[in-house]
Amino acid sequence: MLTSLPLKLMIRSAGYCVHPEWLTLKGGSLRPVKFPAGYACLLHPVHGPILFDTGYSARFFRETATLPNALYRYITPVHFREEDSAAAQLQQEGIAPEDVRYIILSHFHADHIGGARDYPNARFIYLDKAYAAVRKLGRFARVKAGFLPGLLPADFAERSLPVSAAATIGGLDSTAKPAASWAASFSPGAPLTPESVYDLLGDGSVLAVELSGHAEGMIGVFVSTTAHDYLLCADTVWSSRAFLEQRPPHPAAGLIMSGRLDYKRSFERLQALRAWHPGLRIVPSHCRIALDNWGKGVLE
Repeated sequence: MLTSLPLKLMIRSAGYCVHPEWLTLKGGSLRPVKFPAGYACLLHPVHGPILFDTGYSARFFRETATLPNALYRYITPVHFREEDSAAAQLQQEGIAPEDVRYIILSHFHADHIGGARDYPNARFIYLDKAYAAVRKLGRFARVKAGFLPGLLPADFAERSLPVSAAATIGGLDSTAKPAASWAASFSPGAPLTPESVYDLLGDGSVLAVELSGHAEGMIGVFVSTTAHDYLLCADTVWSSRAFLEQRPPHPAAGLIMSGRLDYKRSFERLQALRAWHPGLRIVPSHCRIALDNWGKGVLE
């Protein structure tokens, strides 16, 4: 087990968008395919339900009703119904929006922060440079960066718990230290070391790693159930086929990336992690295969 505390895990999606496959996968077809807006719910024995991203919400359509934001919905057609929201799905599982205390944001694209306003008691955890990269952008630059600030709650800053690059062994409690079992889990020769991982909760249960490239400061998180280790890798790749078949996106996808070289490094890190830990279940946020495999029930 990569983490020091096993959690229960739910992998779901809240709406989807449509893209030509060739843009997201080298040699992909010209036909448009569905990309689910994935999110996960981590069931923690102390902190309760914790979200990793939120998927879309109906606010996406209100925020993109006029220019320049409307460019987003025309370039990336979105399909969503109210019952598709993460909040509605979680309520079906007996989890009220008020019960969610923490939301981990992998990055600030609209399909990842779309439901942020649905959780009135949640505090937001993210890599500080991820928000710094988008919060002061102008109107057109924000659209190019996939960021719609109106999707965030008005008191977002007050409810934020940004993670600094200097806080890799911190967590929410600045006095917290990584558990010995966590430090020992990264063996010599691994593509990660304890010093490069963020212990988000201070108990070794949710371990984040920076995977910039698709977006500046994007993070993925390692979580373990009693049976398996998972890496929720956000948009490091758009599909499992990309890393299984070593097929990165078309070079044209670089136009919407924060950094092509960073993307290449993160893509290679994913390959290295899979080679180092063949049993690791890597979950891209927009992968239908991963959702079909692990998106049913509660993973224990």
